[in-house]
Amino acid sequence: MSTHQPAPLTTARSDAAVGGGAPDTRQLRMILIAVSVALMAIIASVSGLNVAQTHLAVDFGAAQTTVLWIINSYTLTLAALLLPLGALGDRLGRKPMLVAGLVVFGVASVAAGLAPNAEIMLAARMLSGVSAAMIMPITLAVITSTFPEHERGKAIGVWTGIAGGGGILGMFLSALLVDVASWRWLFVLPVTLVVVALAMALTSVPNSREHSGQSFDLLGALTSSVAVVGLIYVLHEGPERGWSDPVTVISLLVGLAALVTFVTWELRRRDAALLDVRLFRERGLAGGSLTLLVVFGVQAGIAVVLFPFFQAVLGWSGLLSTLAMMPMAVLMMMTSALAPRLATRIGPRSTMALGIALGGLGLTLMALVVSVDGGYLSVLPGMLAMGVGMGFAMTPSTEAITSSLPAAKQGVASALNDITREFGTALGVAMLGALVSAGYRSSIDDKLHGVPVATASTARAGIATALDAAKEASFHNPQVVHAAQQAFVDGWRQAMLVGVAVMAAMFLVVLARGPERRPARATEATETIAG
Repeated sequence: MSTHQPAPLTTARSDAAVGGGAPDTRQLRMILIAVSVALMAIIASVSGLNVAQTHLAVDFGAAQTTVLWIINSYTLTLAALLLPLGALGDRLGRKPMLVAGLVVFGVASVAAGLAPNAEIMLAARMLSGVSAAMIMPITLAVITSTFPEHERGKAIGVWTGIAGGGGILGMFLSALLVDVASWRWLFVLPVTLVVVALAMALTSVPNSREHSGQSFDLLGALTSSVAVVGLIYVLHEGPERGWSDPVTVISLLVGLAALVTFVTWELRRRDAALLDVRLFRERGLAGGSLTLLVVFGVQAGIAVVLFPFFQAVLGWSGLLSTLAMMPMAVLMMMTSALAPRLATRIGPRSTMALGIALGGLGLTLMALVVSVDGGYLSVLPGMLAMGVGMGFAMTPSTEAITSSLPAAKQGVASALNDITREFGTALGVAMLGALVSAGYRSSIDDKLHGVPVATASTARAGIATALDAAKEASFHNPQVVHAAQQAFVDGWRQAMLVGVAVMAAMFLVVLARGPERRPARATEATETIAG
């Protein structure tokens, strides 16, 4: 293990309590509710518009690429600005950054809900991404800099559960609103959550900031943003454009060049760096980051293959398909809250390993038991095991990351945690989605004998196009439908087995290099300023 340690933590007071004392139990509860509501607004907005793609295209007369940019601009902007805005929050004050972010996010959400055309919608979503990057790292930084150490794990567990399962809950509510009202009502939920979070933040959340004699690392901020945008764009567009497409290759090269520049520059700045990359030698930061990358990648990839299974194979509606995901999300949120107690008993490394093992078991069940005839019950046991496993793995991983950086850098630590999640999500969608598609194409060829060439060619493109083509081929309809459904399940099994291999490798890594128990530390806090 490296001998490099985080910078010493400073001792200070909190302004959460009258007279400058530490926040009491009631105040801590109010702080946790405030940041959780703010986080829920951000998470719900990530996946909300996915259920309204066709409605956006029709209402705005927009091409599918434009609609995808409206959706992806939010996540790309959010991911690109997490690290620099998290660092600015440390310097300028976490409460002012949170309040400003909530105000801007609310305004941007209202503008998106009232947008008359695709251009204004795109601008509003990008502004939402900027403000979300102001809010998201601060929500976790407030927890880690305010809660005493014996309460911090529980609070992080709640935060982690919302971050992990909140997206599915937000998608369900979004699908419900689209079905019963209009896509424009999707923005009522985040605006309502923002108003509640803002009112609570103004009255309950204490302010804290870093007092640094060093100038802000502007080059580090710029290069980190370029690296994140370039690499995540590759993961988003590679499966669609092709991995050898010039745009994909250029984005990859730009992203890698920016990443190398960022690491080189941060090593030169050392203690004045935006992110001290030397800390990745520590078990906590490296192990926690890698675990979150894999866990969120697998979770996102599972969602990508589950929705086509529910809709195309089982014939369910979008709303019912989203509801079918809720058991996994609920278990994930519950076990995220229970994970700190388990980590106290058996240690964070063992808790993370148990979570990864259960996640791997869930993938194995999905690969071996799934079938067209078995329907929902053939995937439910695997989903439940996945939910429990992901919850146990995420909370100690998040705490390992935040505890590896000093209290004055908690905005940066939180942003790193969030960026890891975004990369994992993009990587999982790209990898597992591509594996399902490849498995589908290789499997369906042997199942289309006697089907007209035009129909067979359309069916090879994917299960959705296959089912559409089957409607036009009345004589061969049962054969095409059955072939597409069976081929999708074959591709599913291939993707799940690769996921099992990844989880098995991660299990061994955590056992060997997972975070160890940390000794009790002296009272820690950041330099605090009046609200």
